[in-house]
Amino acid sequence: MGGSGRLGDPDPDYDVIIIGGGPVGLGLGIDLAQRGVSALIVERYPTIQQIPKGQNLTQRSGEHFKAWGVQQQIRDASLIPRSFGNSGLTAFDNLLSGYHYDWFNRASVAAYYNAENERLPQFLTEKVLRARAAEFSNLEILYGWRFDQLDQDETRVIAEITAVETDQQCRVSARYLVGADGARSGVRDAAGIALDTQSHDRKMALLVFHSPDLDDLLAAFPGKAIFNALGSEMQGYWQFLGRVDLNGNWFFHAPVDMDATIEDYDFAGLLARAVGAPVNVRFDYVGFWDLRFSLAEQYQSGRVFIAGDAAHSHPPYGGYGINTGFEDARNLAWKLAAVMSGWAGPDLLASYTAERKPVFASTRDDFIAAMITEDAALVNNYHPKKDTAAFTAVWDARANGDDSAVTQFLPHIAASPVVWGAEGATSGAKAAHRHQAEAGFHLSPALIGDGVNVFDQLGDNFALITVGENAGSAPYFMRAADEIGLALDVIQMPKNSATDQWQAEIILVRPDHFIAYAGVQMSAFEGARRCLSRAVGRS
Repeated sequence: MGGSGRLGDPDPDYDVIIIGGGPVGLGLGIDLAQRGVSALIVERYPTIQQIPKGQNLTQRSGEHFKAWGVQQQIRDASLIPRSFGNSGLTAFDNLLSGYHYDWFNRASVAAYYNAENERLPQFLTEKVLRARAAEFSNLEILYGWRFDQLDQDETRVIAEITAVETDQQCRVSARYLVGADGARSGVRDAAGIALDTQSHDRKMALLVFHSPDLDDLLAAFPGKAIFNALGSEMQGYWQFLGRVDLNGNWFFHAPVDMDATIEDYDFAGLLARAVGAPVNVRFDYVGFWDLRFSLAEQYQSGRVFIAGDAAHSHPPYGGYGINTGFEDARNLAWKLAAVMSGWAGPDLLASYTAERKPVFASTRDDFIAAMITEDAALVNNYHPKKDTAAFTAVWDARANGDDSAVTQFLPHIAASPVVWGAEGATSGAKAAHRHQAEAGFHLSPALIGDGVNVFDQLGDNFALITVGENAGSAPYFMRAADEIGLALDVIQMPKNSATDQWQAEIILVRPDHFIAYAGVQMSAFEGARRCLSRAVGRS
């Protein structure tokens, strides 16, 4: 691979430059470094921003943490003990109204993943990832530097960066550049990537505050970390309250008047209306944000890529943003490494946009926007004081539902050009969790025996899982892998009740643990060769 240049060199040279050292940029850098890729991360802020966002982390993000070697560090950094719980509650009108149901219980899909979900503020996640990134000699990080401009040709990208405090300027070059620099991405603009933005014309307040009174008041709902009050006048927009820790620290999002100002608005009253009672509160931060959805038209322009909020952004509903950004990083890292190692084909990098963009579009439409629409229909058409029986019937139906915001949130890439998805398959974020192995879906864990999970056998390479006593088509796949210089791990699994759930004789698993092919054994070398070639972008 390319050199590991340093800032003082006449022409610093890296394999990849990452603009933005937040959680997505750090995750990408760690993943690349583990694969032997030299990278430079350029981060504007020398210290971590302390706003408690990005807290609701899925089991899939837990798998990323395990892959990046930080699973235990993330768990140790959490401010909320796992024994407390990590589910939520939705209430009508206010949290003390008497109408409420359990909500966002991520534990309900735990059996389909090889890690647990986590809950901790983004600034603590970043702290863990910064420490892990510092362990790699082939990963350099410049804190306190801003991105100014880029230029690219057929072989490299040159980025112009400036030290924020001293105005020192420097040009750094790499084979590829990734912008993980947030919703107002300078990389996206410099690369000429257009952005589709849908504004809801809603002004939202973010409050970070300390209130032991609120801890005491909500002790009636043990084990709950997030609370959502569907106010009758809020038109479906959330009044969303979340614990930062168990010591009286909270954050709160809610709609406010478009002309609201920090100096004049009654934020204590806003909070009291959502809670259902006044509470003593000390505000540590007050700010505003505009509710909008943004999605880049593509995630790549030549040798430049974008990831995380630079590629897609949405209101902070459900923690979908940071989880989607981590998946961007995991998807892109192995593909960049594959191209630079020489065994990937020309279609592999192009599949990044094809795989990731539909997932966010579905997250936006099928989850967040749908929640706003459904909640607006509820508060606009039903109220217990107007028609108790009608309201109760609708409310009970919600309470007895399957918590689809969790159970049906399953990002999948079945329409990807580099997987063997079923005919007519689509990619998106909405699907039912199941253990069956399907091309374009995440592999569900299964036990080999004696408590050993198949994920314990998966590494950074492609893996061919073959179920049963004979090797089947494994020799064909190994021969095909040798032809293209691909490292392929073969995992022999016993046929048992766990592997029976996969309903497949062979499963080709990508380095990001998505399935490229699942089905019956190949009867000839040519079938294995075509299957593997497509998976690495050589079809």
